[in-house]
Amino acid sequence: MTGDDPADTGSRPDLPCRFCDASAASLQVVAKSPNSPGTPWSACSVVHPKPLYRIEGEPDRRGDGIYDRMHSVGAHEVLIENPNHDRHLWNASDDEIAHFLRLAAERILDLKRDPRIKYVSLFKDYGKNAGQEFSHPTSQITATMFVPRRVLYELRAGREFFVSKERCVFCDIIQQEERQALRVLEARGDYLALCPYAPRVPYETWILPRYHDSSFERAGLNRPGLRINLAALLRRTLQRVRSTTEDFHLVLHTSPSAIHPSKNLGYWRTIDDDYHWHIEILPVVSSKAKSYTFKEVYYSPVSSETAVKQLREAKIAG
Repeated sequence: MTGDDPADTGSRPDLPCRFCDASAASLQVVAKSPNSPGTPWSACSVVHPKPLYRIEGEPDRRGDGIYDRMHSVGAHEVLIENPNHDRHLWNASDDEIAHFLRLAAERILDLKRDPRIKYVSLFKDYGKNAGQEFSHPTSQITATMFVPRRVLYELRAGREFFVSKERCVFCDIIQQEERQALRVLEARGDYLALCPYAPRVPYETWILPRYHDSSFERAGLNRPGLRINLAALLRRTLQRVRSTTEDFHLVLHTSPSAIHPSKNLGYWRTIDDDYHWHIEILPVVSSKAKSYTFKEVYYSPVSSETAVKQLREAKIAG
């Protein structure tokens, strides 16, 4: 296969994909999933060729006036979703996707064991307009010593809702969406795909468990039937999203590390009760919606109800 980087496919068409078996590229393998028939592995995690964060060293966090400075300590891995160059999450088998999901859960759990790590992010950028880095089917994991701002907003809002009502806000959202049946895209076993009430971009879609759990990795390793049902829903949802645009961002939101909770912040004390893991898919459409970044106010020309109707009617396989 050719093109280990989208930029290389045009200028260097003979460049082997570094993630294909035929490549002679030296990869620092972190973990592999169980073998599939005829392949040495089903999914594989390797250290990113040009990591943003490195596991070695100490953060040396210090003040610089009102600012903080620290070394980029953490981890940055590439999750190779499939040994086949053309088997992406929307055209792979449910079993192949399930292997990838299990490996993702294993890597997140393992990285959280490091007492320096506060949060582990899993994300996938696909398409030129989404900043895709590799042509091979891949996602990426970053483990950081801080919680990303967007997730921190969710954690705080979830905790405030729980303090006020003693319920998980995501569970309430799921119950309301299923009752109204206006924005639900599809349900598959214990998992639900929906377009959120106030989307940030047209056709924004979330996948959530219908049962309450704050931790994707805990559910991914322990809950019977999770990976097959979630794999099927993820595949079908991406097929629907790609009927509107090929480019998208996918981000897994899971709980921060509670193995080594913050001594100063109280957000993690009720985390198992007030947070709810989920996957967010943000399509990148050509007619980009206006985005007012001040106070993060968004405008979308496509309502969630309209988006669901169009996505439901999309032709998908399986």
